[in-house]
Parts: sequence; C-alpha cells; structure tokens
Amino acid sequence: MKDLYKIFMIDQNKIFKIIIDLVTIVILYILLLALLVGVINILQDIKSILFGTLGGGFGQIVASVLTIFVLIDLFKTFVDFREHEEIRITYVTDATILIVMREIAAGVYAQRFDYQFILGLSALLLILGIVRALTVKYPPK
Repeated sequence: MKDLYKIFMIDQNKIFKIIIDLVTIVILYILLLALLVGVINILQDIKSILFGTLGGGFGQIVASVLTIFVLIDLFKTFVDFREHEEIRITYVTDATILIVMREIAAGVYAQRFDYQFILGLSALLLILGIVRALTVKYPPK
C-alpha cells in the first residue's frame, strides 16, 4: 500500500517549480517581443523626425529609449530569477530608477509637471540611488 501511495503522491514543490519556470519563460518571450517592438518604434520615430512628420520630437524618442532600458532591466531580472531562483534588489532598484528617470524626462520635455512634482521625483531618485549604493556596498549574502 505504501508503494502505491508513493506512485500517486504529488510533489507540490516540483509542480510549483514547473509552473514558475513556465511563467518566467512566457514573460521572457513577452519582454523580448516588447524589446523588438520598442526598437522598431524608436527607428520609426527617428525616421519621422528626419522627415519632419512627428509632433512629439526629441522628447518622445528620449522617453522611448528610457522605456527600452526599463524593459532590458526587467529582462535581466527575470533571467537572473530563472538562473538563481532569487530576485536581486539591485536589478529591481535599477529598473525603478530608470522608470523615475523616464517620467522626469518625459515630463520635462512635455512641460506638464510643476516643480513640486519634479522635486518629489528627484527626492525619490536620490533615495533609490542611496539604496542602490548600499546594496552594492553591503550585499545580502
């Protein structure tokens, strides 16, 4: 009876690992596709600027490039998680710093932020920079 129980016993950790692996693989392919589409959009924006048909101009390209950097950091985070089964705080902090920088750049070029909001984002950027520096100086392991 014990042998029969062992045959039909479901190892929940194995199932969890398989599902997590499948989800991370799907997310990695989605991020890769998003990177390719983002680069194509940037190239189209550059072509539009050269021929004078784009209204957004330089600010839109800067925001798009920073968005690509965010996607690259997210890609690195998922690849690292897939290899080491842990999420490193430096990758998450880097992605968050890039998101804040993207918002600041987009807001400055579009002139849609008041100075209090930009100061708040700058303070957040300073704190994230300090956290990033501390995680490099004092790693968790």
